[in-house]
Amino acid sequence: LIRQTVEGGRRNHRHVGICGQAPSDYPEMAEYLVELGIDSISVTPDTLLEVTRKVLTVEQRLGRPPRDAAVEADTQGA
Repeated sequence: LIRQTVEGGRRNHRHVGICGQAPSDYPEMAEYLVELGIDSISVTPDTLLEVTRKVLTVEQRLGRPPRDAAVEADTQGA
């Protein structure tokens, strides 16, 4: 269902984001969402740096340029 939602949104030029606890609690969920091409992920403040680094790693592995917001969050927390 998540995959279909992200793909449908991208196909129809719509922003697709997810808000919830799963990407904060399960790094593999954040990785999966990035691989699908989701536009935004909401996470809890205590996991922001960890999830941001995970997103940057996955985007780099996929050969995608990092998004400005992710880069800014990572450099501000370093």
